[in-house]
Amino acid sequence: MASITRYPWISHFLGSPTGYVVHLQKGSVRHQGVGQAFWYRPANSVLSEIPVDDQELPTLFHAITRDHQDVSVQANVTYRFIDPVAVSSRLDFGLQLAGAGPAGGREQVATIIGQLCQSHAIDQIATTTLAQALERGVSQLRAVLTEALRADTRLLSTGIEILGVQVLAIRPESDVERALQTPVREQLQAEADRAVYERRAVAVERERTISENEMASQIELATRREHLVAQEGANARRAAEEKAAAGFIEAQASAERQGINSSAEANQIRLVGEAAAAREAATMAVYQGMEQATLLALALREAAGSLPDIGNLTITPDLLSGALAGLFREPAGGTVPASAAPATAGSTGK
Repeated sequence: MASITRYPWISHFLGSPTGYVVHLQKGSVRHQGVGQAFWYRPANSVLSEIPVDDQELPTLFHAITRDHQDVSVQANVTYRFIDPVAVSSRLDFGLQLAGAGPAGGREQVATIIGQLCQSHAIDQIATTTLAQALERGVSQLRAVLTEALRADTRLLSTGIEILGVQVLAIRPESDVERALQTPVREQLQAEADRAVYERRAVAVERERTISENEMASQIELATRREHLVAQEGANARRAAEEKAAAGFIEAQASAERQGINSSAEANQIRLVGEAAAAREAATMAVYQGMEQATLLALALREAAGSLPDIGNLTITPDLLSGALAGLFREPAGGTVPASAAPATAGSTGK
């Protein structure tokens, strides 16, 4: 911003690097340029300062689409002054005294550019429907406004150059916008619900897979347990069979041993019996040629060997006479020994 130092009857002007000053004195240009510094007399001088940096102008206006829908257009125009002298001669950029109102040059430029933008935008939007305007109206309107503003003769003659046009938004009324957003919101909600359902389905599928894996594991464990039980039963049966076979073999061996022992014992008994029978036969053969008295004596001797000890023995006459009679009985052949004859007679006489 330029600074002015005022003195009595004279003032000093010091310009800024972005302000182009035009000093008119009695209708003639005395000083012009950027960053000027000079003295002047306020009584016969007019100063105009035109900004030479880029200027931003936001605009907002309404338009009607082909299907009679009201939309609001928000745009931003970037421009600059390329001919400050022409601008100062056609727009009011004069430096005012302290306490006076601001110059209206900027407002004039805003009005001119805003009206041009609104006019061309209304013509363009009137040829499109609301759906088309919302879908691709921003790019189309930007191209139309850029071309129209750059080719406008009034702006060119004034010394204004359009650097760029940005269409920020084309929006319908709030209720229409909500109505248009409803299908999309419903679709997005449906997509969200579908995603939730799919996620739940995936979770259920994973749970089912886990359950199937657990069931398969249990079935596998049960099958292995069944095989183990069957194997244990087979092992126990085989052990019992082996034990039974071993017991059978042992019993068979024991029976064979008992048979052998019995046969040996029977043979022994038979041999002993045969020996005893032979001995008895031999004894009987010896006894056959012996006398009765001798046999009786042998019998008494055998009996005496098996009788218990006798402390006292009483022999009656009857027993003694019978025994003696047996001793001296006549042999079966009728021949009596000579030594026995007197005893017999004596015994009989007695």
